[in-house]
Amino acid sequence: MIDDTKILETVIAEFEALTHIPRPSGHERAVSDYLKKRFTEIGCTGTQDEVLNIIADMPASKGCESAPLTILQGHMDMVCVAEAGIAYDPLKDPIKLVRTEKYLTADGTSLGGDDGIGVAEILAVMQYTEEHGALRAIITVDEEQGMSGARRLDAAHLADARFLINCDSEDYHIMTVGSAGSVNLDFSRVLSRRESELPAYRIAVEGMLGGHSGERIGDGRGNAIRTLALALQALEGHGGIEIVSFTGGTARNAIPPTAEAIIRSSIGEREIVNVLVEEEKRFQALYGAADPAMKFAFSAVEHTGRVIGREEQHDLIALLTLLRTGVHDMSRLHVGKVETSANIGLLHMDENTVSIQFFPRSSVNERLDEIIVMVRTMAERTNFNLTVGSQSPAWRERENSVLAKIMGEVYAAQNSGAAMKIESIHAGLETSWHAAKNPDLDMVSIGVTTTGIHTPAERVEIAAIVPEAKLMMDTLRRIAHEKG
Repeated sequence: MIDDTKILETVIAEFEALTHIPRPSGHERAVSDYLKKRFTEIGCTGTQDEVLNIIADMPASKGCESAPLTILQGHMDMVCVAEAGIAYDPLKDPIKLVRTEKYLTADGTSLGGDDGIGVAEILAVMQYTEEHGALRAIITVDEEQGMSGARRLDAAHLADARFLINCDSEDYHIMTVGSAGSVNLDFSRVLSRRESELPAYRIAVEGMLGGHSGERIGDGRGNAIRTLALALQALEGHGGIEIVSFTGGTARNAIPPTAEAIIRSSIGEREIVNVLVEEEKRFQALYGAADPAMKFAFSAVEHTGRVIGREEQHDLIALLTLLRTGVHDMSRLHVGKVETSANIGLLHMDENTVSIQFFPRSSVNERLDEIIVMVRTMAERTNFNLTVGSQSPAWRERENSVLAKIMGEVYAAQNSGAAMKIESIHAGLETSWHAAKNPDLDMVSIGVTTTGIHTPAERVEIAAIVPEAKLMMDTLRRIAHEKG
């Protein structure tokens, strides 16, 4: 029997090794190579597919050969963000892991607990579970940006399995049995530029909380990009403004906490400030309970560039204010749960182009189809090009799940009879793609308790690491006695 301290230190050591390897979405070669080697070291055989997914098989322990195959699944990439003023290159710099008595966190950046701690748990569980059927680890790439790893995973790697445990959730006490689908919607437009002699100013939205656009969307937080667009629209009603630049956000699936515009304007500074004060009041009336620290920063600037064309500016502001962010509909099946939402995650502008990433989610696939129709019309009316990218189907809750029953019983036995909370979530999970490729797969998603994901405040609760590992290990022992 492996003692708790050894389990804990093994999981943390496996996780710390991952923090040393830069692994933003789309740049997973180094971490994939590392994981291929690491799974081999613990006794697995397997492959690294053409998109760098890792598929690692471990044979059943002696006497458990007739048990059904169980897949343990996570993803290797992470969202890379840093606090203002922190020098951090996500392509080159490791995460500086900080361990306190209660938490694992990072020094000034996101931690990568999503889903590094899940991958570390899988590695430890495969090493220490003493009684198990055949196991397969599937560690995918690019979950955070487009789920291309799950989308392009060969269905043959899922076809022979009966159970799949996804390790990409964020609360030890919750078992997820369904998730929302999503679609990547990208707007773009070529810009023209012209000279202007008007005074130049910087306007920025600061102090907002941001967060994961699925997990936190129901909290009622504001969206910095749309908030700034509404302020610019208000300023247009007081006189001429001309946009030099407009940027905001860090990732498609993160609610942007900041946005910044450089403008030129004939409006007096006092009047601009008054408009921004009124916009702050309006924001507080709408979002203040959930996002109380929002404020506008305003200052005069020098040495700015050329401004964009008037029609392009009008269309840009129109599109950003028309795109509805936040909750669209609440679930009709689960009280208090979000069914459909959308997020403007990223706005980028350079000298020649502007691009916007819009990210709707829904547990009802037809709602996503409806949003696509809506935004096509918006793009046409505002003269933007629209690219409809990858669409992830919803993972619908499975009735009479054997795996959910087993895991719920194991959790109760380990927690003095307490029931594990079971829910469907308003966030994308790779399980939706697995279900589409093998509808017979019996799946759940679990995870070590993690907060502040996709932000520099991200942290992993150390006290949940060992219970999570034991939950998986004892579930695998139970499955070992399941026949075929």
